[in-house]
Amino acid sequence: MLGATMPAGPFLKRIADELLRLEPAEVTKLADLMYDCYRKGKLIFVIGNGGSGSNASHFCEDIGKGTLRRQDFDDDAKKRFKILSLTDNTPYILAWGNDEGFDRVFLEQLKNLASEGDLLIAISGSGNSPNVLRAVEWANKHKLTTYGCTGFDGGKLRGLTQHNLHVDLKDMGIVETLHLAAFHWVVDDLYRRLSES
Repeated sequence: MLGATMPAGPFLKRIADELLRLEPAEVTKLADLMYDCYRKGKLIFVIGNGGSGSNASHFCEDIGKGTLRRQDFDDDAKKRFKILSLTDNTPYILAWGNDEGFDRVFLEQLKNLASEGDLLIAISGSGNSPNVLRAVEWANKHKLTTYGCTGFDGGKLRGLTQHNLHVDLKDMGIVETLHLAAFHWVVDDLYRRLSES
C-alpha cells in the first residue's frame, strides 16, 4: 500500500508514472477484440473478485451504455454490445459458492451462457484467483477468446490467457486504478467506432 508510506502528491505522481508504463498495444488489443465481438454478435463476459469485481461491473455498465450516442437510445435498430459481468448475479454466485465451492461461481455461469467465439475478460490483480483461473481454463478449452488483466507478477493468469494487460506493480489499489483507466479509454474508443458505423 504505497499510499500508507507517502504523501498525496508523490502518491499521485507515482500513479501517473505507472500509467505511462502501460503498454498501449495491449489496451488497443482489448478494444479490437471487443469490437470484433460486436461485429459478429458475440457475447463478452467480464469476471473478477473484490475491487476487480467492481471494475468488471463498472466496465460492463460503461460498455453497455457509454458506447451509445444519445440519439441511439431510442433506435431499436441500432446494434449494441452483448456484454455481461458475471459478478452481478448474486443469488447464482451464492448458490454455486455455498453448494459446490466458490471456485465454480464463474465457470458454471459460462457453461450456461457461453459459446465458441465469445470473449472472456478476466480481471485479477494477483493473477491467482482460483475462480477466475477455472473460468479461463474452461473458456480456452471451449474456443472462447480470453483476455487477462493482471498486476504484481501476473500470477498464473498472465500465462493462461491468450491476451493480457499487465500492470507490473505490487500495489493492489494502483493496479485496479490503472485497469479502470485503461477500460475507460476502451469505452471511448468503442464509442468512436460505433459512432462512425
